[in-house]
Amino acid sequence: MAGYLNESDFVMVEEGFSTRDLLEELTLGASQATMGKVAAFFVADLGAIVRKHFCFLKCLPRVRPFYAVKCNSSPGVLKALAELGLGFSCANKAEMELVQQIGVPASKIIYANPCKQIAQIKYAAKHEVWLLSFDNEMELAKVAKSHPSARMVLCIATDDSHSLSRLSMKFGASLKSCRHLLENAKKSHVEVVGVSFHIGSGCPDPQAYAQSIADARLVFEMGAELGHRMHILDVGGGFPGVEGARVRFEEIASVINSALDLYFPEGCGVDILAELGRYYVTSAFTLAVNIIAKKEVLLDQPSREEENGFAPKTIVYHLEEGVYGIFSPVLFDNACPTPILQKKPSTEQPLYSSSLWGPAVDGCDCVAEGLWLPQLHVGDWLVFENMGAYTVGMGSLLGGTQPCHVTYAMSRVAWKALRGQLLPTEQDEDAEDVCKPLSCGWEITDTLCVGSVFTPASIM
Repeated sequence: MAGYLNESDFVMVEEGFSTRDLLEELTLGASQATMGKVAAFFVADLGAIVRKHFCFLKCLPRVRPFYAVKCNSSPGVLKALAELGLGFSCANKAEMELVQQIGVPASKIIYANPCKQIAQIKYAAKHEVWLLSFDNEMELAKVAKSHPSARMVLCIATDDSHSLSRLSMKFGASLKSCRHLLENAKKSHVEVVGVSFHIGSGCPDPQAYAQSIADARLVFEMGAELGHRMHILDVGGGFPGVEGARVRFEEIASVINSALDLYFPEGCGVDILAELGRYYVTSAFTLAVNIIAKKEVLLDQPSREEENGFAPKTIVYHLEEGVYGIFSPVLFDNACPTPILQKKPSTEQPLYSSSLWGPAVDGCDCVAEGLWLPQLHVGDWLVFENMGAYTVGMGSLLGGTQPCHVTYAMSRVAWKALRGQLLPTEQDEDAEDVCKPLSCGWEITDTLCVGSVFTPASIM
């Protein structure tokens, strides 16, 4: 056990106690203790992260996982992933500092930003972070001057035209420009050790990974011709973080494995990496947020309520968090958050057209609309699931609001698995090949999808 995460860092929950139970306890305590002053908070099931890790190792046994810190930099997440042996993909100095503060060695850090500030390149050099990415000549020149001992990974563009988040519009060198960049690196005495790509988030076509791996093979051959000793392939991220995604993680893994067998077969001397964010944390976090104000607006047009004998109206609810904070994925990720009511309504209660709004005094801070909800009240709590990606650390700056508190929880069986006390078990070949949830409420060890436990020691 590495010692990054301790029992004092989370709430240990026993069999039969669920995340929902913990949420109810915390919301009740918050409502009673604060005398009207309430704050949104997260409950994070670290066991869900452990389960995702074992599933990753099972589905992609040749790939070494690195966590994209930008996705969720909360301390409990970083400690849990460090305990599992992951490396860390950092986009800036602040993220490198975060992971080094918890004791992660520089050898497990990738500075994976193709466009870096000179001061931050110097920081990486001073703190012995050797692996950096690039996609242009200017970056090569900066690194050659400020971090000449760096080992560079060439980031190539992908066909992410169908992805929800298109990174190749901003990052990535075209195949046509790769030879020129590799030649320049050789002239500048900069060592290029590998190739990376990222197909963007929400890509509906797993074959995009296969095409990018094929492109990377071409760049490897260019590098070999020019004398570069290339031995790292970084397949990036874009893996789904929730069940029911348009493309299942297992489908993507199957395509990647087939492409690796074809273009980078086992024993070829190439180390395969991936940079995952959403995959690990999305489903692990649940948000509880309080209604701070409400307004009823009468409608001019007949509506669903009128048919049921109620006055036609829509209800506007104001929350303490909005799209400029925790709900920022509404703006940049096309997220459609759907609340779960903390108090289950009776079937007799009428439903009203409703919308949820954040605290900003502008018309863009709309969290959700087109909802049909029962009559809610100021002080009621709304619960949102799958809130782990690009939410924590994004607390609203309005009025000096502090980042939301996170309560971490883990079941005892997950804690044992994290510490390596559970031996890998062979799955029944006839059993359904799925990874069952490792939530706070179950304690059945053989539902862990455990393959051979793989812990990357270093990226060098």
